[in-house]
Amino acid sequence: MGRLFVITLEGSIYSCKHCQTHFAIAEDIISKSFHCRHGKAYLFDKAVNITVGEKEERMMITGLHTVVDIFCLGCGSIVGWKYEAAHEKSQKYKEGKFILERYKVLGPDGSNYVGSQELAGSDADDA
Repeated sequence: MGRLFVITLEGSIYSCKHCQTHFAIAEDIISKSFHCRHGKAYLFDKAVNITVGEKEERMMITGLHTVVDIFCLGCGSIVGWKYEAAHEKSQKYKEGKFILERYKVLGPDGSNYVGSQELAGSDADDA
């Protein structure tokens, strides 16, 4: 494997809470109203400095999706997932988009969101 280069972003940045590696900028947020097993999440159009896991089918509240988990390039921690395919017509807008779980990232102001470990109704929960 070749050498990995970390991309530095400018502006309102979302970064890894463990190692501060940059992931995305605020201008690329599509939605702030997503939920996951650990609380709130953001849907982004683009993300950088990540690696992806294996494709898998997940049944979520919004239907069946093909997803890959995404990991921080800096420290290796799982930070969310990428939608590879949506099987429901109404969910196709998610394809190619990234979910960053709020409790795993630092916001542009350096704040760290503390999520609920018992949130129901998550898009990531098995239906």
